[in-house]
Amino acid sequence: MNKEYDSLKLENQLCFPLYACSKEIIKKYKPFLDELDLTYTQYITMMVLWDKKQVNVTELGSRLFLDSGTLTPLLKKLEAKGYITRSRSDEDERILNVTITEKGEALKEEAVKVPQEMMGCVRLTKDEAKLLYGILYKILGGVSE
Repeated sequence: MNKEYDSLKLENQLCFPLYACSKEIIKKYKPFLDELDLTYTQYITMMVLWDKKQVNVTELGSRLFLDSGTLTPLLKKLEAKGYITRSRSDEDERILNVTITEKGEALKEEAVKVPQEMMGCVRLTKDEAKLLYGILYKILGGVSE
């Protein structure tokens, strides 16, 4: 066996289980999010807005690790559903602000059950989940610099 190529084996790649877990977990979200008529990326966008109420597109992209090419159509769809409004900043017209609407805020009441439902899909203790969360954000911090 040639050890020179061991690094090319799938089982030696950290990225693969991260990718596969992400894909499988998002798949588990689908039935819950279908009830809300949201995609996963729309859902995480709404999570930021339920917390912040208003955010500019640049900050939103940074928080979600999404570029403007992904955010623009996503935000247009959320606006068409009546969950958000987009408007230029009065101070600097280059800045596009996203604000949650009353309808978007009301959706929060339906969405509150989603994290609880998902905990049943991911078989981790609270301590394991907390540890994994910290490790994943440590990785994100390193790769996003």
